[in-house]
Amino acid sequence: MIFAVAVGHELWQALSFAFGMTWEVLWALILGFALSAVVQAVVSKREMRRLLPDDSPKTLAVASGLGAASSSCSYASVALARSLFRKGANFTAAIAFEIASTNLVIELGIIMAILLGWQFVLGEFVGGPLMIVFLAILFRAFLKKSLVEEARREAERGRLGSMEGHAEMDMSVEDDGRSLWRRLRSPEGFTATADYFVMDWAAVARDVFGGLLIAGALAAWVPNSFWQRFFLEHHSTLAKFWGPLVGPAVAIVSFVCSIGNVPLAAVLWNGGISFGGVLAFIFADLIILPILDIYRRYYGWRMAGFLLATFYTTMVAAGLAVEVLFKGLGIERHARDAKVEMASVSWNYTTYLNIVFLLVAAALVWRYFRRGGGWEMLRLMNEPAGEDHHAHAHAH
Repeated sequence: MIFAVAVGHELWQALSFAFGMTWEVLWALILGFALSAVVQAVVSKREMRRLLPDDSPKTLAVASGLGAASSSCSYASVALARSLFRKGANFTAAIAFEIASTNLVIELGIIMAILLGWQFVLGEFVGGPLMIVFLAILFRAFLKKSLVEEARREAERGRLGSMEGHAEMDMSVEDDGRSLWRRLRSPEGFTATADYFVMDWAAVARDVFGGLLIAGALAAWVPNSFWQRFFLEHHSTLAKFWGPLVGPAVAIVSFVCSIGNVPLAAVLWNGGISFGGVLAFIFADLIILPILDIYRRYYGWRMAGFLLATFYTTMVAAGLAVEVLFKGLGIERHARDAKVEMASVSWNYTTYLNIVFLLVAAALVWRYFRRGGGWEMLRLMNEPAGEDHHAHAHAH
């Protein structure tokens, strides 16, 4: 009986931490996905393919901007990057798009600001472009044309990954000579925004809430003393190098991607990982084990290994570079006060904001099921991509 009570108490603590973090960031999640949906409603995926013909600095900048305007679902971004590559986009540009779509999106910055602090947000939006630059340099130096051609042949085989249908669906509003504001204000603009909002939530819900549950379990069951020893917190100089080096390795085995790894990053930060280590950990959502397996299916073993090696190297380098830069500027964060709290609901600004944005979410969900694609489009999200996705997306 004592054992059962103890286990029950431990489970309650883990769930309480998970609920506490969920309640803290709920309004921000809704706001971030709503803003992302607004942008996607006026940015056509067909236009993306035309704008990524090579790996010039200008094209990589465009790829980064388009990625930042897209869905934050790591699986969907990986699938869309392959789609862009198969339809003629440059491989380096497609990968730059993929990195930006998971590391430079609006919702990621908002959640990081709430849980970790503004320094981490700035570090993410400095480190993300740095990672793309470093990766482009490595690709120029080591990516052979024969390997790209081999990857293209493998990509043409059409092996399935995850969120294939979601990556292909284009629900943006046609230009028709109208301004962005007029398109967004139109009935079809409202519907497109609602479509992207609901479908992006459906795509990342598993990772977001999985990450919150894992973070709650780690906060409840793993003492900070373990993390402090693991991240060498008491060896300050060595820890600055060790954090970025080991951060991606922890991410690989966590199985959590998209913005679901931010709650885990908060736990690790309170536990003693370095500033750059947190950033490297968050960057590494694109090399978790399930996504590495998707790279293997998409591009073959050799390219999957090449992506793992180059991604890992650039994640470590970007995390370390931001750490050194911010320390030199005197803006590196030191306080170990990330918001990892047990369940507590009171009448404060968080509760009021949650109520307001839950109403916003309800309006968008109502619009989606009233005028959008309904359950059929949700079903198609993880189906093989095809022309029927485009036709269905524009039919309503």
